Amino acid sequence: MFAPRDPDEYLLDSERRVIRVRRHWASLAWQVFEAVALLAVCVMVSYLLPPQAWLVQNILWYVALVVVLRFTYQVIEWWVERIVVTDKRFMMTTGVFTTRVLMMPISKVTDLTYKRTATGRVFGYGTMVVESAGQIQALNNIEFLPRPEQVYDAISELVFGDKKAQAERFSMIKAQRLARGTRKARKPVG
Repeated sequence: MFAPRDPDEYLLDSERRVIRVRRHWASLAWQVFEAVALLAVCVMVSYLLPPQAWLVQNILWYVALVVVLRFTYQVIEWWVERIVVTDKRFMMTTGVFTTRVLMMPISKVTDLTYKRTATGRVFGYGTMVVESAGQIQALNNIEFLPRPEQVYDAISELVFGDKKAQAERFSMIKAQRLARGTRKARKPVG
């Protein structure tokens, strides 16, 4: 009830999911550094204060608790954010308490670029820039995308590839799923 919906629940029956990822864990690097630094400052100042400053020490420990809770929320927010690419659209779901679903049809994509910094090459992430016909979309710049070469190749195939071959491949995959589903339904329950 309180958990965010799974991104696959937003897909139509006629859609084929090609990619489903969350941002690379490196997107949390600054938040980790910030939380550790703030906690270290709180602990050091607390131990350097004389015992008579018990009120300030208590306040510092409450500040440390707020830092931990804030970092926990940021990790949960990263965990629930998903990027999904189907044969018909790009989609990103975000939000812990308020869910946002960002969407852009694949047919609107006019240019696709990815870039990787040296750090991105070491850790395995990049930035995908998706441009559409004269519009700035919600999914224009996707940073910290894991495995950007594979994602770029898959999206390029969807946008600029042979549509007839894609439709045939999708119908074969759909037929295989239906066949597996009917076999599971025939098994006796018990």
